[in-house]
Amino acid sequence: MSEQVQIMDQAIKSMSDKEGKYLTFFLAGEYGISILKVREIIGMMPITAVPETPEFVQGVINLRGKVIPVIDLRLRFRMPRIDYTDRTCIIVVEVAQALRYVQMGIVVDSVSEVLNIKGEDIDDTLVLSGNLDTDFILGMARWEVV
Repeated sequence: MSEQVQIMDQAIKSMSDKEGKYLTFFLAGEYGISILKVREIIGMMPITAVPETPEFVQGVINLRGKVIPVIDLRLRFRMPRIDYTDRTCIIVVEVAQALRYVQMGIVVDSVSEVLNIKGEDIDDTLVLSGNLDTDFILGMARWEVV
């Protein structure tokens, strides 16, 4: 197989890997996460602080007998802290960590909707600087608002 065909195959695979349904949410702007990682969306509830954790780690919650760590995504992304409102919620996600899956909660300003985004509508992540970690960014989606 020629090198050019291999490059095209990789590009097509990359697009199809990104295609899917995304839950969109707000944090001073609109973001999205693959719906496959989302376990549930819950309203704000009491969070028990955990000493000696980074500022963005809000603590833990007890969700039906399971202890789940909760982070404030605004603070994790180094955005200004805001007061929680009645639209603020916790998205419980499942993430891979050390060869296993763990659930964690992420506090967001509000949840918007689930969008079905095609692979060709997701541009690759921009390299912003050599020191900036963008591994958590899959890409930038383009869609028409109607």
